[in-house]
Amino acid sequence: MRVMDGALSQNLCIAEDVLQPLLMASSTSTLNDALQTLIEISKTDDGRSDLASKAILPTVLQLVQSLIHSSTHEPLLLSFRLLRNLCAGEVVNQDSFIEHNGVEAVLAVIDGIESDDSGIAVIRAALQVIANVSLAGEKHQHAIWDQFFPKNFLKIARIRRRDTCDPLSMIIYTCSDGSIELFSRLCESSGLAIIAEITRTASEVGYGEDWLKLLLSRICLEECYFLELFNMLSQDTAPENFRNAEKGDTHFTSEQAFLLCTVSEILNERLKEIQVHSDFAFHVLDIFERAAKVVDFDIRGQSGVPTGHALIDVLGYSLTIIRDICAQGSSLAAESKQGSKDIVCSFVSRGLLDLLLALLRQLELPSSIRKTMKPDDNRGLTSEPRKVCPYKGFRRDIVAVIGNCAYMRKHIQDEIRQKDGVFLLLQQCILDEDNPFLREWGIWCARNLLNGNPENQQLVASLEMQGTVDVPELAQLGLQVEVDPNTRRAKLVNIA
Repeated sequence: MRVMDGALSQNLCIAEDVLQPLLMASSTSTLNDALQTLIEISKTDDGRSDLASKAILPTVLQLVQSLIHSSTHEPLLLSFRLLRNLCAGEVVNQDSFIEHNGVEAVLAVIDGIESDDSGIAVIRAALQVIANVSLAGEKHQHAIWDQFFPKNFLKIARIRRRDTCDPLSMIIYTCSDGSIELFSRLCESSGLAIIAEITRTASEVGYGEDWLKLLLSRICLEECYFLELFNMLSQDTAPENFRNAEKGDTHFTSEQAFLLCTVSEILNERLKEIQVHSDFAFHVLDIFERAAKVVDFDIRGQSGVPTGHALIDVLGYSLTIIRDICAQGSSLAAESKQGSKDIVCSFVSRGLLDLLLALLRQLELPSSIRKTMKPDDNRGLTSEPRKVCPYKGFRRDIVAVIGNCAYMRKHIQDEIRQKDGVFLLLQQCILDEDNPFLREWGIWCARNLLNGNPENQQLVASLEMQGTVDVPELAQLGLQVEVDPNTRRAKLVNIA
């Protein structure tokens, strides 16, 4: 054994047969300089190949094992950074890592290190090593999975740090994505519990890479495990989340809202790539219906989602997911020229239109209409309390969903007319301070209601002009908004 010189090496006793190969390969005289130099060398393909020919990786693994109980973390950190580089696409090193029990060495360090800032840096580097090794293929992935799943994955997932969340997500995705066996194990309760903990961590500290989104895309959208994961994030299975009760969010947790937010982003980004399963669609519809029953429509939202209130965020994100599912259905309807059996029609048969039209009728008038009304007009409305948008954009999202549903589906256009919804929807083609882009979505919805539907066109043409509110965008459609002096309601009329 030899005691090294220098601040880094104080109190470290490194075996001569471990130290000398590192010093010789780096042409340095201290462990610190050797590790730093080898890290630089291993950044290139030629450097990694040369170090593989010198069998440096097994030596570094021996070094790691001798440093497990070290009082300083820096040499461990440097060792793992070197191992990470060595295993970046170099098959010889990746194979050597498995053959020399590298997975066990990494786990021994993770088990024995504290989760302070310096310890987290070591754990992150160690996970990056495993992530690079996992890219080598099935043999390496199974070796990693057998050691980590489920206990060690779960332990790391409960570290509430982004530094560990990202590489852990990469490891799990890489190992399970190409293996039916490993993915099926991930979708069992013990595996979904790991994903639930990663989701909780990401909801608290965020994530910097897309590995979590790839995992959630596979589990929630491409397969049918969304509801199981969503329920695992409820208060019943996560007692610490009862803190939401202090905000009044007793029906859903912030972690559930985060999951919906992330899944909504994935679906919106991959709208043309992913065709969602009907089970997922109906689960989201159920969640929206539950949220709509209990949300407080008396408090005006001051921002769009996320608002910081789990219940409102669940309402908003579930509605935007429904919007995008209906957009997918609209594309299918356009391609097939008929949408009688798509998911949109199933939504409508489940009462989605009834719910959305009822909510829209109960909302107060858009701000640009309210501003044109005289005090006498407002007095006529005071006997009928109106709901307000719980988040900025709620009305817009409702209109967007209905507009997508009506696209090239005459039977849905007809149903909206039969439910006296045409005038209600036409009056949404207007500015509203609480609903950015309401006008654009309203015009989209109006076009979809009238396109290819003579009955709806005739209904609009039959309107008689009265005192109007000037909206130039509607004039392009040959329409204008008015407030009926008898009913005190706004409606759209045809410009004769």
